[in-house]
Amino acid sequence: MRVVIAPDKFKGSLSAPDVAKHLATGLQAGFGQGIEATRIPVADGGEGTIDAAIGSGFTRRTTTVTGPLGEPVKADFAVRDQEAVIEMAAASGLALLPDGPTSETAKTATSIGTGELIRAALDLGCRKIILGVGGSANTDAGAGVLQGLGAVFLDKDGNELPGGGAALADIDSIDFSNFDVRVEATEFVLASDVDNPLLGASGAPAIFGPQKGATPDDVTELDAAASHFVDVLAATTGQHAKYAAKAEGAGAAGGVGYIAIAALKAERRPGIDVVLEFTELERRLKGADLVITGEGSLDEQSLLGKTPMGVSRAAQRNGVPVIAVCGRSTLSREQLTDAGFHTVHALTDLEKDVQKCIAEAGPLLEQLGKHIGVYLAERTENKEYLNV
Repeated sequence: MRVVIAPDKFKGSLSAPDVAKHLATGLQAGFGQGIEATRIPVADGGEGTIDAAIGSGFTRRTTTVTGPLGEPVKADFAVRDQEAVIEMAAASGLALLPDGPTSETAKTATSIGTGELIRAALDLGCRKIILGVGGSANTDAGAGVLQGLGAVFLDKDGNELPGGGAALADIDSIDFSNFDVRVEATEFVLASDVDNPLLGASGAPAIFGPQKGATPDDVTELDAAASHFVDVLAATTGQHAKYAAKAEGAGAAGGVGYIAIAALKAERRPGIDVVLEFTELERRLKGADLVITGEGSLDEQSLLGKTPMGVSRAAQRNGVPVIAVCGRSTLSREQLTDAGFHTVHALTDLEKDVQKCIAEAGPLLEQLGKHIGVYLAERTENKEYLNV
């Protein structure tokens, strides 16, 4: 019996590798000898993407970069041959704000550390860089990424501007003389499901700014500053920078999507597709008898291209039955069936207290894994897996 375990993280509880490990332990306890559990932690391009890369043969690298408020932080990224996977939350994430998001941090948080991570990958000889965005603290139109790669922003008096979105209101010119030229010879992939433009009512400041502490007045200020930045960048590099602000995905990660498209010439792709590609999930599904996927909350958002759906589609293409495990599920039986799941097992089936599910997710996942393992052991002969 060969089972592929390909879950996302259980946010606030367990990383994807830990989820896979606990499920594998339970499966083996329930099934006994003769089961092979292949663990493939996955993600949707946001937090957890580095773990997915490491679980697929990439090497973890650590470097010190500039955090969202200008402080030094240690950030991981992953490298395999000439390919790198960067998770911008590691350098520029909300989780790095010591006191959480505020109006002040909404205006001053920078993505410069993400640019520095890109430079670190270039230093290692990487010429393909996957940029996983999500969980960012900044609303700086991605200007910090350019700063991290050597660009200098100047005001009308020739003074260098600090980081953050609000400062962009004072930008007068951009000095690219020390910009990292290796960018031109590098392929960038923007792993993001966000399709918002940079500016306006559906832009990064308006839609995502409040999540990062921005007040209504801050949103207006940040949107105007980002618009001014676009004008100056277009005047410096060409009108393509203007068009890029309207591109789908430009509003991702506080505008890092914009700079990825406008300056790095990145190809935007759904995060789950990118992760499943570099984990080689489809190849590793060959010969599997069952796939187990899941995430912390299986809900309406899951159906919009999150990890479980991506894994389910891959399993269906390869004729492998798939089940899901989760902390809780709010989906109907019909929705689950339409999504390709034969069965869903939730931690709340074992423990009604959600807080206990979060605190004790590991042991509870092992219980679920054992239950599945026992069921599979009973049906090994006739391979009736679809009612798991």
